[in-house]
Amino acid sequence: MKRNINLFLFFTLIIFSACEPEKSSEKSIEEIRSSDLVSNSAIIRNPVSANEVTDTVNVAKMTFEETIYEFGEVDAGAIVTHTFNFTNTGKVPLIISDARSTCGCTVPDWPEELIHPGEKGAIKVKFNTKNMLRSQKKPVTIIANTYPSETKVYLSGFVSARPES
Repeated sequence: MKRNINLFLFFTLIIFSACEPEKSSEKSIEEIRSSDLVSNSAIIRNPVSANEVTDTVNVAKMTFEETIYEFGEVDAGAIVTHTFNFTNTGKVPLIISDARSTCGCTVPDWPEELIHPGEKGAIKVKFNTKNMLRSQKKPVTIIANTYPSETKVYLSGFVSARPES
């Protein structure tokens, strides 16, 4: 009888260990959610690519007549102004959402309306040279529905001290 109980327990143990559920090759919901995440910073830096494959052909494109304006030499305190002209050479209307510089001395003004393919536009920039001396290269970063989403233009030149009167 003891032998029958031992055999029964032995076969029961084998049956239960053999019936262990197989590990699924499918991903759990948590694994799927975490693997499909796109970082928020990537979306903010480049909204064109948020949760989609980036189409670099069917986007707006800013083609500038010049990307660097050399203003030469000016006296400190002068206001340098320049207009950067461009054409939308892309396939969809251009939307400029922002334009900014690295400091308050350089202020851009950009068109708020749509610029359709083939149309021209302009970014007007004012650079106040007060308290600026020597070589200067001021960037203006333009954020738009282009690829990449940021385009830069520059004002460059030399600011000399005013002669004493």
